Amino acid sequence: MAQRRTAIVVGAGIGGLTAAIALRRVGVDVRVYERAPEIRAAGFGLSVMSNAVAALDALGIDLRLAKRGRTLDTYHVRDTRGRLIREFPFPEIIARLGVPSVCISRADLLRALTEEAAGIPIELGRSAERFETEGDRVRLHLADGGADEADLLVGADGFHSVVRAQIAGPEPAHDSGYICWLGITDYEHPRFAPGSVVHYWGDGQRFGLVDIGHGRLYWWATKNMPAERSANWDGDKAEVLRALSGWPDEVRHAVRVTPPSDILGIPSRDRTFLERWGHGPVTLLGDAAHPMLTSLGQGSAMAIEDAVVLAHTLSGADHVPSALRSYEDARRERTRGIVEATRAISDFEQSEGPVRRRVRDAYFRFMSHRSLVGKLEPALTFPAPAFSAASVKGPVQ
Repeated sequence: MAQRRTAIVVGAGIGGLTAAIALRRVGVDVRVYERAPEIRAAGFGLSVMSNAVAALDALGIDLRLAKRGRTLDTYHVRDTRGRLIREFPFPEIIARLGVPSVCISRADLLRALTEEAAGIPIELGRSAERFETEGDRVRLHLADGGADEADLLVGADGFHSVVRAQIAGPEPAHDSGYICWLGITDYEHPRFAPGSVVHYWGDGQRFGLVDIGHGRLYWWATKNMPAERSANWDGDKAEVLRALSGWPDEVRHAVRVTPPSDILGIPSRDRTFLERWGHGPVTLLGDAAHPMLTSLGQGSAMAIEDAVVLAHTLSGADHVPSALRSYEDARRERTRGIVEATRAISDFEQSEGPVRRRVRDAYFRFMSHRSLVGKLEPALTFPAPAFSAASVKGPVQ
């Protein structure tokens, strides 16, 4: 019997853990290296949209996300006086696709992935330093002097990816022009229904209320700000509340009940889309391959899709480097489109000034239902390869 293939995954975030789980599903022996001393994520939530859930389903992976978080039932956009701009037809699209979208804390999603990854070696506190290839094999060198060798290396080490840096060289980050404030808190308010996602659009500012289940709320806020300030934000809860002066009570209440230590202020950044994700037995995945802004809530979903398509492409492949190039080809246009869309939508939604703000609100208020569905549905639809869990025959030889 031929020897099983081996893979090294750098990074134990959402993309890295999903990649490890998916690769194991198709018979690859996986080892994961993570630079942080522990797997943890505090302070914010995310959406595992229908396309990501469908991708997991394609490999028979059930993380029981709906029990851990909250399915998305309604999605409204309002102005800073609470008046409705538009109800977005996510529930209609989700019902047609037959796959839920789930809002969840990042910590709960990582917990679900860690449980699913039980038995996969995950070495914490071990930073990747560089890699080298010899023929169709790859050796990873670690900062502590250790090394490991495998048939393939997956760089899933996020925005500051060491693997990407070796592939692409030095690259600038592109600032979005605004700061993101994030928080998670226990929450209840008479103007916020269970299963809701509500966005509020102001003048160079936005705010989101997201039910993540079990009486918990994930909220986020943005405010236009110079890059040098957003990258080194040293403000406090009072600054966030001042920025939201006059906004609806359900918005300000979310901030008021959040402990100050649970409010994060981070810059929002992406990079120029990378055309070449790897060479030989090395590739990239998730934010390491295509970091994006958060406007579509698709960052984690794209990483999950990447992982599933990578595993499918390797399943039964005769030559790993060729399979990795096929994976990259399959993902390039899909992820490029999402990256470009998030930047464009971010710039538009963050409009500042009375004229631009009115144009933004009117654009969405008066767009036809059919056009809005046409803009939203492709992102929520997983472009599934021609396979299912039943078609994955077992170990990759």
